[in-house]
Amino acid sequence: MRDLMIGILTVVASAGAAIVVVEILHWAVRRIGRRSVLAADLARTAHRPFLATLTLFAVQQGIRWQAGDFAGRGALLHLLVILFIAAFAWLVAALVLVLEDAALARWRTDVPDNLKRRRLKTQVVILRRVTVATIVVLTLGVVLMTFPGIRALGASVLASAGLVSVIAALAAQSTLGNVFAGLQLAFSDAVRVDDVVVVEGEWGRIEELTLTYVAVQVWDDRRLILPTSYFTTKPFQNWTRTGSAVLGTAELDVDFGTDIEPLRAELRAVCEATKLWDGRVCVLQVTDAVGGNVRLRALVSANDAPALWDLRCLVRERLISYVWQHQRDALPRVRADLESSGPTPLRPTPPPPSPTRPSDDSKVFSGGPDAEARAARFGGPDDTTQVIAKAGFGQQD
Repeated sequence: MRDLMIGILTVVASAGAAIVVVEILHWAVRRIGRRSVLAADLARTAHRPFLATLTLFAVQQGIRWQAGDFAGRGALLHLLVILFIAAFAWLVAALVLVLEDAALARWRTDVPDNLKRRRLKTQVVILRRVTVATIVVLTLGVVLMTFPGIRALGASVLASAGLVSVIAALAAQSTLGNVFAGLQLAFSDAVRVDDVVVVEGEWGRIEELTLTYVAVQVWDDRRLILPTSYFTTKPFQNWTRTGSAVLGTAELDVDFGTDIEPLRAELRAVCEATKLWDGRVCVLQVTDAVGGNVRLRALVSANDAPALWDLRCLVRERLISYVWQHQRDALPRVRADLESSGPTPLRPTPPPPSPTRPSDDSKVFSGGPDAEARAARFGGPDDTTQVIAKAGFGQQD
């Protein structure tokens, strides 16, 4: 009875001392957290796992060194060891969460081009999932190794690990493929969280990227769930890989007699009157002239894909309205040649129109700094000798 009372008092004293120490440290960290976001996050996230870890450790040490021998002492100490291991793993996982939040807080998200933040978020989230999974597996392994019977089987388990790993790899081939594909996506920058992509004919945003699947939020709020291996084995469009600014088109069919320059002026006026345009590209070109109609293509630019969509719709609407109000003869028409019994009267040939110099709004790869830079990216070297030198021709052995 005396040993039991000593054990109970020891447990109470050890737990009380641990709680007092934890609460004092928690109060101090919260005071520091008024000036530091990291300390505030640490006090909020790691308080409970730290309290559980330190309390279990104090109780275990108190029973081990102060309490005498009593019935069930060995089983109680074994249980406390298992609980301490689980609490310590909980504390490590909480610290991982704090480090993740601290890493993400360094990059702003309220800017138009948040490329670095999205890349970091993708990598940190993938690493966090891998770390948490590793912590869980190691915790289970350490807990199992505390049992003497399982520890004795360690040698035979390690001896058969090669055969077991081969069987497990064959059984989980697709799952492991997705896991490695997720790691590849996280560090290859092929796709990141919040990237705008076109997959399976759907335009959407990368909402979540895990080790096994990728969730794409389609523009109409549907969710497209794809395995991570899809993005490493099949082609897809990434509109925001190097930046959020994109180009888009609005096409319009008109008659051959359409005056193009007034439409270019109208396109320029539409772009300059809206905040959707980013001021880079505003071009109207004739891209086709077959089948009795002329196809006009308005090429405009915006800071991001949602703004580009609204800008394309606005440009298309305003050009249609301008043609209807000011150049109604430019509407597409169907021509037919009807045979008549009498002679066809001769029509006077109209004089040829005076040539007009097209404005810069008719050029995509020339006429301005942005257009010249675009031409340099899509054009090859001007000097043929540079091509030969780069290819290695003409060199003597």
